[in-house]
Amino acid sequence: MTQEKEDIGVATVVLERLEKERLPRALDLKAKVDAGECLDDMDIAFLERVFADSEEVKPILGRHPEYQDLAARMASLYEEITTKALENEKSA
Repeated sequence: MTQEKEDIGVATVVLERLEKERLPRALDLKAKVDAGECLDDMDIAFLERVFADSEEVKPILGRHPEYQDLAARMASLYEEITTKALENEKSA
């Protein structure tokens, strides 16, 4: 299998996971922290998995700049979640 075909396969799986799992869960977490709540252990485990997975797809992003804007938007969303969660923890 060529690198291009492998990249397309991985990108397809990542995008499907993003649409069906990651984005809905991230939006739920954003609403949770925006409501002043703290993240629980399952929320933190989810974010840890997301951050670990994002490291694995960095090489693909380097080869496929068409996905970089989407990745940057998701990174920004996760940053908003973690920043607000930390604020909530400090004020709890």
